[in-house]
Amino acid sequence: MTPELAGLPSGSRRRVPGLRRSEVAALADMSVEYYAKLERGNLAGVSPAVLEAVARALRLDDAERAHLLHLAQAADGTDALTRPRRRSTRQWTAHRSLRWTLDAITAGPAFVRNGRMDILAANQLARAFYSDVYATPRNQANLARFNFLDPASRRFYPDWDRAADIAVAILRTEAGRNPHDKDLHDLVGELSTRSDEFRTRWGAHNVRHHGTGTKRFHHSAVGELTVAYEALEMAAEPGLTLTVYTAEPGSPSEEALRVLASWAATQGADSPAHQA
Repeated sequence: MTPELAGLPSGSRRRVPGLRRSEVAALADMSVEYYAKLERGNLAGVSPAVLEAVARALRLDDAERAHLLHLAQAADGTDALTRPRRRSTRQWTAHRSLRWTLDAITAGPAFVRNGRMDILAANQLARAFYSDVYATPRNQANLARFNFLDPASRRFYPDWDRAADIAVAILRTEAGRNPHDKDLHDLVGELSTRSDEFRTRWGAHNVRHHGTGTKRFHHSAVGELTVAYEALEMAAEPGLTLTVYTAEPGSPSEEALRVLASWAATQGADSPAHQA
């Protein structure tokens, strides 16, 4: 936020381009002392009205506002009953109807992931689509680990920086929603230690909702693809997301997916939608 965006005079004696603490407090209609307390992370007991005031003052988008509310719930301990129950990747098994659903999606890659970006289940086309991810066992079928630690990701993602930003924003959002996830803490620690690119992005604290849009990929077998994606929260499996990629009808990318599906069928996968 800059003073201009907030409708405030910018002045010429600013050390940083953003708003001063006193300006945010004034925009949120609270004392500087109380806002400073919030800024230090003392969110226990803060009212929803106060959080909404801060969100309005800083013009937070939907993802940022939800992240602020999750942080406040965690600080207050009020998320203990509402926090989605997390499942270990090693223990979770896709139930039959979910496997049938994945099998039924044949025109595009479809997969289930958790907030840590572990691919938990996938149809045959998704396994072929993410063959680079599965090719290296140390990736552990984790898209964030592949993005930052596997050199193959630089080719697979033509817009690598954008893919990296999205991956970190998803993990940061999950950290706010489920701050007690040990596996997530371990993953963030590993990536922070081994990747300067990740560590810099993690420090930016950016969050986002990853629901729909388009992405570009470069697959080793079929070349460039541009696909649309829809990410659907699974009501029966809190914390998990079903993502489906599709291509524009009649486009070269749709033909590339058809070729990839044929290529996948020749690989002799033992289960079209087996667990990652």
